[in-house]
Formats: sequence, C-alpha cells, structure tokens
Amino acid sequence: MQLLKWVLNLLLVCSMLQVFPLPLAQTICSEADRAALLGFKAKILKDSTDSLSSWVGKDCCGGDWEGVGCNPTGRVNTLALQRPERDSTLYMKGTLSSSLGSLQFLEVLVISGMKFITGPIPESLSNLSRLKQLVLEDNSLQGNIPSGLGRLSFLQTLSLAGNHFNGVVPLSLGNLRNLVMLNLGRNSLTGSIPSSFKNLVHLQSFDLSFNLLSGFVPEFLGQFHNITFIDLSNNQLSGHLPVSLFNLVTLSDLSLSHNQLTGSIPDQVGNLKSLTSLSLSHNKLIGPIPASISRLQKLWSLNLSRNGFSNPLPAISSKGVPSLLSIDLSFNNLSLGTVPNWIMDRQLSDVNLASCKLRGAFPKFRPDSLSSIDLSSNLLTGTISTHFTNMTSLQKLKLSNNQLKFDLSELKVPDGISSIDLHSNQVFGSLSSILNNRTSSFLEVIDVSNNLISGTIPEFTEGLSLKVLNIGSNKIAGQIPSSISNLIELERLDISRNQITGSIPASLGQVVKLQWLDLSINRLTGKIPTSLLGIHSLRHANFRANRLCGEIPQGRPYNIFPASTYAYNLCLCGKPLQPCKGKKQEMVQ
Repeated sequence: MQLLKWVLNLLLVCSMLQVFPLPLAQTICSEADRAALLGFKAKILKDSTDSLSSWVGKDCCGGDWEGVGCNPTGRVNTLALQRPERDSTLYMKGTLSSSLGSLQFLEVLVISGMKFITGPIPESLSNLSRLKQLVLEDNSLQGNIPSGLGRLSFLQTLSLAGNHFNGVVPLSLGNLRNLVMLNLGRNSLTGSIPSSFKNLVHLQSFDLSFNLLSGFVPEFLGQFHNITFIDLSNNQLSGHLPVSLFNLVTLSDLSLSHNQLTGSIPDQVGNLKSLTSLSLSHNKLIGPIPASISRLQKLWSLNLSRNGFSNPLPAISSKGVPSLLSIDLSFNNLSLGTVPNWIMDRQLSDVNLASCKLRGAFPKFRPDSLSSIDLSSNLLTGTISTHFTNMTSLQKLKLSNNQLKFDLSELKVPDGISSIDLHSNQVFGSLSSILNNRTSSFLEVIDVSNNLISGTIPEFTEGLSLKVLNIGSNKIAGQIPSSISNLIELERLDISRNQITGSIPASLGQVVKLQWLDLSINRLTGKIPTSLLGIHSLRHANFRANRLCGEIPQGRPYNIFPASTYAYNLCLCGKPLQPCKGKKQEMVQ
C-alpha cells in the first residue's frame, strides 16, 4: 500500500511538471491572483513549515513564492504546499480562505499534511473550473464535503483523506467522470456509497477506508475496468461480496477488512490475475476458502483472519500462489491439526495461524526468510528452545496460549528480534537469559506472563529498547532492581501476581514514558515513592494487595485513581483513601 501511495504521488508530481511548466523569469503574476494568495496567507495564523515566509514582493510568478507555479501569461495554475516528510512536527494553523476560489486558472491545488488547518472547504473552490488535482489530505478540515465539488468536471485526482469530514458522500461527486483517483478515507462519513459513483469508470484508485459507511459493496465496482486499488476497509458495510468484483483483471490491491460482510468468497476470486494483496479480515464470511485462490500468480499477501471460514483448507500445489510471502488465517473455524505443507515449504516472511487448532510439536518452518510468526491460541506442546537459532530475519514471535513446556533460560532467539510473546504456557526457568545484553538490545516487547517462571528480576543495563515488559502471574521473587531506571523507553510494566518483596525503588520515577504500571498482589513494603509524580504520562496504575504503608503521592494522577487501586495494603492513606492521621490533626488545628 505504501508503494502504491508513492507511485500515485510520483504520478501527481510528473503530471504537474508536464502540464504546468516552471515559471518563466519574465512572467509577472496577475495582481488578482497575488491578492487571492495573500488572502489565503492571511488566514494561516501559524506556519511552522516557514513556506509562506517566501510570499513577499509583487511577483508571485518569479519562482520565489514557495509552492506557487504560473502559466506563461502570468496566471497562477499551481498551488502545492506539502509538509516535508522528513519532519512530522511541522504544521500550519488556520483555515482555508474563500479567496482561493478566485484563482480562475488554477489546475493543481495541494495543501496536505498541515495537521491544524481547520474549518470547512470553502464553497468558492467549486468555481475552480480548470482544476485537475485537488488534494487536501491530512489536515483537520471539518463539516460536510461541498456538493459543489461535483462541478469540477476536469478533476482527475480528488483526495480529502485524513480530515474530520462528516455527513454523507455527495451524490454530485458521481459527475466527476474524469476522476482517476478518489480518496475520502480516514474521515467520519456516513450513509452508503453513492449509486452515482457508477459513472466513475476511469477510476484507478478508490479509497473510502476508515469511515462509518454502511450498506452494500456496490455491484457497479465491477465496471471499473482500469482500477488497480480498492480500499473500503474499516467501515460498516454488510451483505455479500459482489461477484462482479472478481472480474477486475487489473486489480492489484483489494481490502474490505473490518466490515460486516457475510456469505462466502466466490470461486471467481481466481480471476483476479493481477492481485497482489487481498485482505478480508474481521468480517463474518463463512464456508471453505476456494481452491481457485491457487491461481493467483502474483498474490504476495493474503489476510482472511477473524472470519468463520471452515475446513477443508484447499490443497495447493507447489506451483500455486508462487509469489506468496504473507498469510494470515487466524481466528476462523479451521481445524488444521498440522501446518499444511504448502505453507511449511515456502519462503514466507509472515505466518499467522493463531487459533487454527494446531496440535503437537512446534512445526519446522524454512528458517531463512521468516520475520514474523504467530501460532498463538493453539494446542502446541513440547519445547521450542532451539527452533529459532537459524531464523536470522525473525523479528516477532507470538506463541501465547499454548501448552509449551521448556526452560526459558535455554531459549535461543536471533539477536535482532523485537517482540517475544509467550504468555499463558508452561514455561519455567529464569528471566536472566532473555534479558541479557546480546538478546535484549533490540527487544521492545517481552510478555512471559502467566507461566511458571521463577528466580529474580535481573539487573537492567543501559541501552535497552524495551517498551513492554509483562512478567505477571509467575513465581518470581526478590526485589525490583533500582536499575529499572535504565528502561527509559518503557511504556508498560506488569509484575503483578508474583512474590516480589522489598520497597518500590525511587528510581522507577525516572521511567517517564510509562503509561501502564501494575505492581499488584505481591509482598512489597514501604511507601509509594513521591518520585513517581514525575511520570506524567501514566494512565493506569495498580498497587493493590501488597504491604504498602504511608501517604499516597498527592498529585495527579495518583490522587484521582479509584480507591481500588490501593486496596488491601497495610496502612496507605491520603486521597483517594482516608486522610493520613497527622494530616487530619493538622486540618483540625
């Protein structure tokens, strides 16, 4: 998908260079156009990109006004202001001026990535009769999409993605018969996909993802014979998959995930000979996966997870789906028993077969290409200690909710692994090896909760990248090391339901990115250190069922957490609990 966006951006830039020549030195811009541009500038209250600081002097066509291009007669035909990708902190703050509608010769209008440009799209933009490219994505524009945009008959690209637009999609947009790319994704649009869109037969890219759209996936999509990209994911679409959709021989990327689609995948899916990525996850689709999927010679990503697909899984030969790199069949009604050979024997990068009723020993995949494995929520048994030694590309390993039984200290994983999730198994041993310098330098996530791990929490060295450490519900004893302050990237810490003793180290207050902290159901003593007030990002904490005493730190968020956060300790006091005795006497005096 990122590649497609890059290609579309390249095409946009190329078309701008071809259609709109660079401004000539002798060209003097129209005074009316200059006034319209300055009207836009006046409505931008803050410009950290510093683009508009170049808009000085009388000649907006001289090449010095950033983002402005003109035709040979001195009329502005291009306004392209995009936040530099190298710095995501830059922005513009303000609103879009209606003066933009006075740029009568404008053919390209791009104002994207500015984050804090708010308010509606001015109705006056509907007067830009020569406009071919309108891109206002990734701002904070709001209100309804103006129906007047349907009058821009020359428009080829329309992208309003990544704003706060609501209401229905205007029927009038179906009048834009020259559209090649339409992107209204990442808004809050409601209603159904307009029937008038059947007129958009030249579309190559169609994105309405991440909205609140309902109704059916339109049958007329099958008439878009030039289309390569369709993304209607993350909406509330229902009904069956239209058979016409599977006649689109140019379609390379189809995503209908996160909807409420029902029925089965038509056998005609095998006709999509250009398809490279198919995502139908998080729907209510049922039935077997059709064997015709093996005819998809270019398919490299297949995600059918979280549906109701059932056995039998198609028997695919070694020549079927030859380009496949990533497969996700997790959380369906599949009973695989073992991983099929056509998955085992391929050089895949991602294998996701969670909750597929896999049984027995851990399967032996080809080790040279895998970067991500998810076989969680199955019935796998035995050890995995040496399975990953040669998987030099492995970054994510998720084997939670199985029946694996092995010594954690014997687990060998590649140096570059970033995430290990082994929670809810029968893992025993100590934490020392998984947190050593060599293994943990790239590790961001460790979850070994709900196992049989014992020993103590090892010392943490500098330079660790951990963001999540969950060792809850084990048999770990000893104290929390003061070197926990070295976990400067840590966002989530859970050591609950163990046998941890000693006090909470004051150095924990130096873990300033912490958002979730659970120390409950241990044997901790002493006070809750006031140094924890330095963790301003904390959203959840639990100190319940320890042997803590003294005043709770009196500052947000600790004094506004619910009382249950501190319940079943020895003698904690202060908000949100009862006032401390000394404090109460001071108040009386």
